[in-house]
Amino acid sequence: MGNDFTSALRPAIVMTVLFAILLCVAYPMAVLGIGQTIFPSQANGRLVRDGDKIVGSTVIGQAFTNDRYFQTRPSAAGKGYDGLSSSGSNYGPTSQALVDRVKADVEKARGAGVNGPIPGDLVTASGSGLDPDLSPAAALAQVSRVARARGLPKAQLRSLVEASTEEPLLGLLGEPRVNVFALNRQLDQIGAKPSR
Repeated sequence: MGNDFTSALRPAIVMTVLFAILLCVAYPMAVLGIGQTIFPSQANGRLVRDGDKIVGSTVIGQAFTNDRYFQTRPSAAGKGYDGLSSSGSNYGPTSQALVDRVKADVEKARGAGVNGPIPGDLVTASGSGLDPDLSPAAALAQVSRVARARGLPKAQLRSLVEASTEEPLLGLLGEPRVNVFALNRQLDQIGAKPSR
Protein backbone atom coordinates (compact mmCIF):
# COMPACT_ATOMS: atom_id res chain seq x y z
CA MET A 1 0.00 0.00 0.00
CA GLY A 2 2.78 2.47 0.92
CA ASN A 3 4.59 1.70 -2.34
CA ASP A 4 1.43 2.46 -4.37
CA PHE A 5 1.04 5.82 -2.61
CA THR A 6 4.69 6.75 -3.28
CA SER A 7 4.47 5.75 -6.94
CA ALA A 8 1.27 7.82 -7.34
CA LEU A 9 2.69 10.83 -5.47
CA ARG A 10 5.96 11.08 -7.44
CA PRO A 11 4.33 12.02 -10.84
CA ALA A 12 2.07 14.57 -9.11
CA ILE A 13 5.06 16.29 -7.49
CA VAL A 14 7.12 16.18 -10.69
CA MET A 15 4.23 17.64 -12.74
CA THR A 16 3.61 20.37 -10.14
CA VAL A 17 7.27 21.41 -10.17
CA LEU A 18 7.43 21.19 -13.98
CA PHE A 19 4.34 23.35 -14.47
CA ALA A 20 5.50 25.80 -11.80
CA ILE A 21 8.78 26.29 -13.68
CA LEU A 22 6.99 26.48 -17.03
CA LEU A 23 4.16 28.86 -16.00
CA CYS A 24 5.90 30.91 -13.29
CA VAL A 25 9.32 31.33 -14.88
CA ALA A 26 9.62 30.32 -18.54
CA TYR A 27 6.33 31.75 -19.86
CA PRO A 28 6.61 35.17 -18.10
CA MET A 29 10.24 35.50 -19.22
CA ALA A 30 9.27 34.64 -22.81
CA VAL A 31 6.44 37.21 -22.81
CA LEU A 32 8.76 39.81 -21.26
CA GLY A 33 11.44 39.12 -23.86
CA ILE A 34 8.98 39.31 -26.76
CA GLY A 35 7.44 42.50 -25.38
CA GLN A 36 10.80 44.21 -24.88
CA THR A 37 12.02 43.11 -28.32
CA ILE A 38 8.98 43.72 -30.52
CA PHE A 39 6.96 46.32 -28.56
CA PRO A 40 9.41 48.11 -26.23
CA SER A 41 7.42 51.37 -25.99
CA GLN A 42 4.16 49.63 -25.13
CA ALA A 43 5.85 47.19 -22.72
CA ASN A 44 7.36 50.09 -20.79
CA GLY A 45 4.16 52.11 -20.48
CA ARG A 46 4.58 54.43 -23.50
CA LEU A 47 6.56 56.91 -21.44
CA VAL A 48 7.10 60.38 -22.86
CA ARG A 49 10.41 62.09 -22.16
CA ASP A 50 11.78 65.61 -22.41
CA GLY A 51 15.48 64.85 -22.59
CA ASP A 52 16.24 62.58 -19.64
CA LYS A 53 13.13 63.57 -17.70
CA ILE A 54 9.95 61.45 -17.89
CA VAL A 55 7.02 63.87 -18.23
CA GLY A 56 4.15 61.43 -18.56
CA SER A 57 2.64 58.49 -20.36
CA THR A 58 0.16 58.31 -23.20
CA VAL A 59 -1.65 55.36 -21.55
CA ILE A 60 -2.13 56.82 -18.05
CA GLY A 61 -4.26 59.91 -17.56
CA GLN A 62 -3.05 62.85 -15.56
CA ALA A 63 -4.77 65.95 -14.29
CA PHE A 64 -4.54 69.18 -16.28
CA THR A 65 -6.15 71.96 -14.28
CA ASN A 66 -4.86 75.09 -16.02
CA ASP A 67 -7.29 76.70 -18.48
CA ARG A 68 -4.49 76.71 -21.06
CA TYR A 69 -4.85 72.92 -21.39
CA PHE A 70 -7.52 70.47 -22.43
CA GLN A 71 -8.69 68.73 -19.29
CA THR A 72 -9.15 65.01 -18.86
CA ARG A 73 -12.00 63.01 -17.39
CA PRO A 74 -12.61 63.23 -13.67
CA SER A 75 -10.66 60.52 -11.83
CA ALA A 76 -11.95 58.28 -9.06
CA ALA A 77 -8.46 56.86 -8.45
CA GLY A 78 -7.38 57.99 -4.99
CA LYS A 79 -7.05 61.77 -4.94
CA GLY A 80 -7.03 61.82 -8.73
CA TYR A 81 -4.94 59.86 -11.20
CA ASP A 82 -3.22 57.88 -8.46
CA GLY A 83 -1.91 54.69 -10.08
CA LEU A 84 -1.68 52.98 -6.69
CA SER A 85 -5.40 53.50 -6.13
CA SER A 86 -6.65 52.64 -9.60
CA SER A 87 -10.36 51.92 -9.48
CA GLY A 88 -13.72 53.36 -10.25
CA SER A 89 -15.85 54.99 -7.59
CA ASN A 90 -18.29 52.04 -7.39
CA TYR A 91 -21.14 54.54 -7.12
CA GLY A 92 -24.35 53.13 -8.54
CA PRO A 93 -26.71 55.13 -10.75
CA THR A 94 -28.93 55.91 -7.75
CA SER A 95 -26.03 57.05 -5.53
CA GLN A 96 -26.55 60.58 -4.21
CA ALA A 97 -22.77 61.00 -3.90
CA LEU A 98 -22.43 60.33 -7.65
CA VAL A 99 -25.25 62.74 -8.47
CA ASP A 100 -23.65 65.45 -6.32
CA ARG A 101 -20.21 64.92 -7.91
CA VAL A 102 -21.59 64.99 -11.45
CA LYS A 103 -23.63 68.14 -10.68
CA ALA A 104 -20.46 69.83 -9.38
CA ASP A 105 -18.57 68.78 -12.53
CA VAL A 106 -21.40 70.07 -14.75
CA GLU A 107 -21.31 73.44 -12.94
CA LYS A 108 -17.53 73.53 -13.33
CA ALA A 109 -17.84 72.81 -17.07
CA ARG A 110 -20.50 75.52 -17.45
CA GLY A 111 -18.26 77.94 -15.56
CA ALA A 112 -15.45 77.10 -17.98
CA GLY A 113 -17.66 78.10 -20.90
CA VAL A 114 -19.02 74.76 -22.13
CA ASN A 115 -22.37 75.47 -23.76
CA GLY A 116 -25.01 73.07 -24.98
CA PRO A 117 -25.06 69.40 -24.07
CA ILE A 118 -22.08 68.35 -21.97
CA PRO A 119 -20.42 65.12 -23.16
CA GLY A 120 -20.68 62.44 -20.48
CA ASP A 121 -16.96 61.79 -20.30
CA LEU A 122 -16.34 65.36 -19.10
CA VAL A 123 -18.34 64.68 -15.94
CA THR A 124 -17.96 60.93 -15.30
CA ALA A 125 -14.90 58.93 -14.26
CA SER A 126 -13.70 55.87 -16.14
CA GLY A 127 -13.67 52.38 -14.65
CA SER A 128 -9.94 52.54 -13.85
CA GLY A 129 -9.89 56.22 -12.92
CA LEU A 130 -6.78 56.54 -15.13
CA ASP A 131 -8.25 56.87 -18.62
CA PRO A 132 -6.05 59.15 -20.77
CA ASP A 133 -8.60 59.62 -23.57
CA LEU A 134 -11.65 61.78 -24.22
CA SER A 135 -14.27 61.61 -26.91
CA PRO A 136 -13.75 64.13 -29.72
CA ALA A 137 -16.96 65.87 -28.58
CA ALA A 138 -15.54 66.33 -25.06
CA ALA A 139 -12.32 67.80 -26.45
CA LEU A 140 -14.18 70.09 -28.86
CA ALA A 141 -16.37 71.33 -25.99
CA GLN A 142 -13.21 72.78 -24.39
CA VAL A 143 -11.93 74.63 -27.48
CA SER A 144 -13.41 78.02 -26.50
CA ARG A 145 -11.81 77.99 -23.05
CA VAL A 146 -8.38 76.92 -24.31
CA ALA A 147 -8.51 79.40 -27.22
CA ARG A 148 -9.38 82.24 -24.84
CA ALA A 149 -6.62 81.28 -22.36
CA ARG A 150 -3.94 80.93 -25.05
CA GLY A 151 -5.05 83.66 -27.42
CA LEU A 152 -5.31 81.21 -30.31
CA PRO A 153 -8.03 81.02 -32.99
CA LYS A 154 -10.76 78.48 -32.25
CA ALA A 155 -10.52 77.11 -35.79
CA GLN A 156 -6.86 76.26 -35.24
CA LEU A 157 -7.68 74.36 -32.04
CA ARG A 158 -10.60 72.54 -33.68
CA SER A 159 -8.24 71.43 -36.45
CA LEU A 160 -5.73 70.26 -33.84
CA VAL A 161 -8.41 68.19 -32.06
CA GLU A 162 -9.61 66.69 -35.33
CA ALA A 163 -6.03 65.83 -36.36
CA SER A 164 -5.45 64.23 -32.94
CA THR A 165 -8.55 62.04 -33.11
CA GLU A 166 -7.70 58.35 -33.24
CA GLU A 167 -10.18 56.13 -35.04
CA PRO A 168 -11.36 52.74 -33.74
CA LEU A 169 -8.96 49.85 -34.26
CA LEU A 170 -9.62 48.31 -37.68
CA GLY A 171 -12.59 50.67 -37.93
CA LEU A 172 -14.57 48.41 -35.58
CA LEU A 173 -13.08 48.11 -32.11
CA GLY A 174 -13.64 50.99 -29.73
CA GLU A 175 -14.76 54.55 -30.26
CA PRO A 176 -13.05 57.59 -31.76
CA ARG A 177 -10.87 59.14 -29.06
CA VAL A 178 -8.42 61.92 -28.35
CA ASN A 179 -5.40 61.32 -26.13
CA VAL A 180 -5.41 64.40 -23.88
CA PHE A 181 -1.72 64.20 -22.92
CA ALA A 182 -0.61 63.99 -26.57
CA LEU A 183 -3.02 66.79 -27.51
CA ASN A 184 -1.67 69.07 -24.78
CA ARG A 185 1.92 68.33 -25.84
CA GLN A 186 1.04 69.43 -29.38
CA LEU A 187 -0.65 72.50 -27.95
CA ASP A 188 2.55 73.46 -26.11
CA GLN A 189 4.50 73.17 -29.36
CA ILE A 190 2.16 75.72 -30.96
CA GLY A 191 2.68 78.13 -28.08
CA ALA A 192 0.59 81.18 -27.34
CA LYS A 193 0.24 83.57 -30.23
CA PRO A 194 -1.91 86.71 -30.28
CA SER A 195 -5.34 86.02 -31.77
CA ARG A 196 -6.22 87.89 -34.92
